[in-house]
Amino acid sequence: MKRFVIGDIHGAHKALVQCLERAEFDKRKDLLICLGDLSDGWPDCYQVIEELLTVSKLVLIRGNHDVWLSAWFEKGDAPDIWLSQGGSSTIHSYTTLVPETHKQILRTAVKYYILDDMLFVHGGYDTKKPIEEQEEDQLIWDRSLVEHALMHRHFRDNNQLTKYKKVFVGHTPTLVYKSTLPIEAYGVVMMDTGVGFSGGVLTIMDIDSGNYWQSDPVNILYPGFGGR
Repeated sequence: MKRFVIGDIHGAHKALVQCLERAEFDKRKDLLICLGDLSDGWPDCYQVIEELLTVSKLVLIRGNHDVWLSAWFEKGDAPDIWLSQGGSSTIHSYTTLVPETHKQILRTAVKYYILDDMLFVHGGYDTKKPIEEQEEDQLIWDRSLVEHALMHRHFRDNNQLTKYKKVFVGHTPTLVYKSTLPIEAYGVVMMDTGVGFSGGVLTIMDIDSGNYWQSDPVNILYPGFGGR
């Protein structure tokens, strides 16, 4: 069994398929840790969830867009902030009733995941508090962990930013830092390589080797669509 982590998907099913194929991911045997934000951006949220449902060993970390999506699934909530952040394209991808399996995959999403002294979380966390004491809003919205890691990445010291061997996060696109590659700084690995936006790509990484594979730019995969 190989172990993989994948960044925010944002409705880009075509990019997801490319990443799985290029990484030679085995849906029956391999572990896939998804850092959240399945929806909102490109038009294939329905297909993204259908694809993930075929993965036998899936760990889904809850992201802020997943919280919005779950609220729409369960209660029909569609706040303006969600619609303006790609929610409209997600709603349009559901031409019939939302399948119960789609609701269930979000119900089983976790706030964070720890594997072999590595932490997987959508946004970040407060390093001054134990992870199990953190509020969900902190875990899905935090950017301070990434900012702190990037600020110190050129320091050549032996200090540790966190108690974990590595921390894998999504949420903050590397496009903000003019890159479409994963960025590792001070033990924090940024896996959101901008797939939600035109010009961005989706990235999947082998957790153990550090090798990674990427999709084509999403604006090429979805001509005529603008993403988020």
